[in-house]
Amino acid sequence: MTTTTTLAQVYREHPIHLRDIIPLDFNSIRSVPDSHVWPISDDFSSDHQLMVPIIDLKDPNAVKLAGHACETWGVFQVINHGIHLNLLEEVESEARRLFSLPTQTKMKALREPAGATGYGLARISPFFPKYMWHEGFTIMDSPTDHARALWPTDNARFCDVIERYQKQMKVLAEKLTDLILESLAIFREDLNWDVGSPSTALQLNSYPPCPNPNRAMGLAPHTDTSFLTILYQGSISGLQIFKQGAGWISMLPVTGALVVNVGDLLHILTNARFPSVLHRAVLNQEGSHRVSVAYFYGLPIECSVSPLLKLLDSGENPRYRPVTVKEYVDIKSKYFEEPLTSIRI
Repeated sequence: MTTTTTLAQVYREHPIHLRDIIPLDFNSIRSVPDSHVWPISDDFSSDHQLMVPIIDLKDPNAVKLAGHACETWGVFQVINHGIHLNLLEEVESEARRLFSLPTQTKMKALREPAGATGYGLARISPFFPKYMWHEGFTIMDSPTDHARALWPTDNARFCDVIERYQKQMKVLAEKLTDLILESLAIFREDLNWDVGSPSTALQLNSYPPCPNPNRAMGLAPHTDTSFLTILYQGSISGLQIFKQGAGWISMLPVTGALVVNVGDLLHILTNARFPSVLHRAVLNQEGSHRVSVAYFYGLPIECSVSPLLKLLDSGENPRYRPVTVKEYVDIKSKYFEEPLTSIRI
């Protein structure tokens, strides 16, 4: 009998030191410590004249629009996506309830060094010389065990909201995947993805008020390992994406909209036609507590990903060799800066 490898098991092979897991006690901080001071940069501001595409899933041209947005931006916002605004507000409320707990309580659900779920700093922390003004809570599959650690007698509401959100996000992610594949004139039947369940994760992000938001970074620039990511950013801005030729651009929140961005696996599949968009989180200047919720949708761990030959133009060669999802996660866990370089042909 074969056992299916999970995303959590893959991350267990790449333990992280506790110093890169334990967040600051943000409630007791009156100034930004040197460990969290980033160099002053004039690129923290961005060009608000450029607007990331907003796509209505009920638009008859949604397929074409999504494909164009993926190719020219690597990201778009989506409306009429089927996720009720009430559920979005509920999941934000539960995230705020979690991050508002006393530090000693949140530490009861601290992510283990070889763990993939629970409370802690972003997994990308070890790859940067300074820490980020961020705390997160990662969920894969059921949130029950960690929720019980946080709320021994009052965890039912949190678990119910999170589980409903996960189910609806999975449905939406599959719908968006089919939409994007259709824009490329390919279908799931063309791909060998029937080797297990999709690898998914839900990430609750907290960016507490900062004494000097110009000197700290919410989340450092990075791309997502996923096939695609769906982000609910609430009503407080902070997300920025990098567009070649334009620089950093703020993703201004649209009520009820969700941000969809291309991940590394989709970038590989399209032979770099769709950019895996570089993005970051800057801190709110008004001192508001910003919360966001990211759903990472990936392919089965044992799935092999490579540029689709039918997408290549005449005379164009594949840029990347075939790689399994597990192998790519391993590579990015070691070589965060240039993971795609290591599989380039």
